[in-house]
Amino acid sequence: MNPVRESRVPAQGRVPAQPRGPESGPAGAPPAPAGAAPLRFVVLGDSFSEGVGDRAGGAWRGWAELLADGLAGPGRRVEYVNLAVSGALSADVAEKQAPRAVALRPHLASVVVGVNDTLRHTFDIGLFARRLDRVLAALDAAGAVLLTACLPDPGRMLGLPGPLARPLARRRTSVNAVVHALSARHGAAHVHLADPAWTEDRRLWSADRLHPGERGHRAVAGAFHRVLAERGLARGPAPSPEASEPPPTRADTVLWLATAGTGWVLRRSRDLLPQLLLLAGEELLHRTGGGGALDARAATALAEALAATMGE
Repeated sequence: MNPVRESRVPAQGRVPAQPRGPESGPAGAPPAPAGAAPLRFVVLGDSFSEGVGDRAGGAWRGWAELLADGLAGPGRRVEYVNLAVSGALSADVAEKQAPRAVALRPHLASVVVGVNDTLRHTFDIGLFARRLDRVLAALDAAGAVLLTACLPDPGRMLGLPGPLARPLARRRTSVNAVVHALSARHGAAHVHLADPAWTEDRRLWSADRLHPGERGHRAVAGAFHRVLAERGLARGPAPSPEASEPPPTRADTVLWLATAGTGWVLRRSRDLLPQLLLLAGEELLHRTGGGGALDARAATALAEALAATMGE
């Protein structure tokens, strides 16, 4: 199995103009009853779920849209709404996206968030846990089958040096522990995106090294389809793993850095760069002292977050 480890819409969300419904499904899959209600799939999260990195027809597509095409069996349509927004934090998902998603009464709802939280000076694993639990509980209560995923290592994704990569990896580990615990609590269909092979396979990534490319989005869609098919919830054909575009070259990466990448760095320099420098300084200070105080502090904060959230 290929390593996989998280459609595009403007901030207000999008419903495809034509609901999706394949004419035929997997062999042996019975057709849906005549007049069956459409299967409603709602997507919450950040740029990963928005589809950034997979451009088709002049707009972002992404894993969620690819997955939507393979959800319904014969005779059933899919209504697909993507509320994910680039840069979204867990607070944005909890306060803005989740109420809209619940109001849509989805049959399936994906919630993948956390990378942007780990890149902010306001990162608090306790707050993240409470927000994610609130979102999953609300969607679960609305009758949705939940889809979740843990996160790859951002430091490895960006190729950062140790003093910068270690604190981000520590935060990512805490976020993934919370996601795993809450996914089990709410019975979510979960896909693991933290496998190092995922970040090491350059063919899966776009030129920015921050988002999956077309091949990566197809791999994620395929992984979710397999998990849902095992539950009898994906009755259409699996998304093709074959990309229509070649993977980015080193020249593509250099070009991105010289154009769009420069703008990204400038936009994020007000919060991300100072935060990374502070984290790196703290990392070097404690490493010089020869202690694991930072690891211990993170472990304590995680344990307290899980105890408070799971004990509710």
